[in-house]
Amino acid sequence: MSDADIQIPVQSVEEARTLLGPLDSNARLIRELHGVSVLARDGSLRLLGDDGHVLMVQQVLEECLAVIRAGRRMSTQDVAARLRATLGADPVVDGAAAMDRGQRPAGSGHVRPRTEGQQRYLAAMDQHDVVFAVGPAGTGKTYLAVSKAIEAMKQGSVRRLVLVRPAVEAGEKLGFLPGDFQAKIDPYLRPMYDALQDLLDVRTRTRWLESDAVEVCPLAYMRGRTLNRAFVILDEAQNTTVPQMLMFLTRLGEGSRMVVTGDPSQVDLPGNVSSGLADAVRKLEGVDGVGLVRLDAQDVVRHPVVSRIVTAYDHHLAKGGAAGKPRA
Repeated sequence: MSDADIQIPVQSVEEARTLLGPLDSNARLIRELHGVSVLARDGSLRLLGDDGHVLMVQQVLEECLAVIRAGRRMSTQDVAARLRATLGADPVVDGAAAMDRGQRPAGSGHVRPRTEGQQRYLAAMDQHDVVFAVGPAGTGKTYLAVSKAIEAMKQGSVRRLVLVRPAVEAGEKLGFLPGDFQAKIDPYLRPMYDALQDLLDVRTRTRWLESDAVEVCPLAYMRGRTLNRAFVILDEAQNTTVPQMLMFLTRLGEGSRMVVTGDPSQVDLPGNVSSGLADAVRKLEGVDGVGLVRLDAQDVVRHPVVSRIVTAYDHHLAKGGAAGKPRA
């Protein structure tokens, strides 16, 4: 293989420090894992080494910079963990994000199921135009749907990926959050961006978002639209009303596919408002072209204790407890 010399621009000394680590600990880690040297020079990080390994390091560092510049927390320890996970034997990102999905085999853009429930879910998305996936936090509902949508995009069976979420207030009022409207709704859409970040390299993700091949938007923006040749995902669907769910489902256009995910135990709607997800599942189960997959605590793939927590809450609710489960 040939040698490479690539520079990654940084916007501040703090960005460089976060990436390189205290006393250049992350730079040493990169050298140990892949023999790539990292040098801080004139407002950029210079990567020197084997071409293939330099490109891998570049992708990880650019993804970390994207997180930092989006205003999300990224410590030097987080960078190190991503480097170990991505550049080591396991190609998936470490920690809770990795446990919240099926696992990607090395060198593949696809994911593989880690439970029987996830296997049924992936099969349902192959067999039906509209799929409902209901289950607790940590079962990979959103992540697997996004991975299947990216697969469809790359195969050319759809031209667009539309990620939708209801902006339902849970504790804080939108009007009191800082920033313009886009800044106010971004926290509600962040899980969708996170899945894209994990599954797509920086260049492809940026190109798709800038060209509107990928659209991430609140549910209210769906009214009046018809989505043709699109893979459409509605996340947190338990927080839709019955009219909103009907409005969303009727956006399905020619050559499109739709996945609706949600956890019926985490409804943030007012007590007198019925959940559109529960209503749709009752009315549409068994309808031709519509698939329904129910996931449970056995399909939770986060930290092992999460499955036990979900089971404990289910047991409490079955005995008449009033408290709901914690949010995803």
